Amino acid sequence: MKRETRQMFRELAYYSSLGFSVALAIFIGVAVGIILDKWLGTAPWGMFIFFALGVAAAGRNILLAVKKSKNV
Repeated sequence: MKRETRQMFRELAYYSSLGFSVALAIFIGVAVGIILDKWLGTAPWGMFIFFALGVAAAGRNILLAVKKSKNV
């Protein structure tokens, strides 16, 4: 396989996994928030805070992908 074709497939795999990465970051944030709310009895504040952190992590993943696409 040509080098350019392999590089194209690597980039395609990276960008296809971006949606999964975003969803997983938000899901993990909400799950941690819910667990902490049950443990500390602070519902729903932990979920809201960790949801926001998950969204921030997802945004960071998107910004890193944009930065990577500009370097290629």
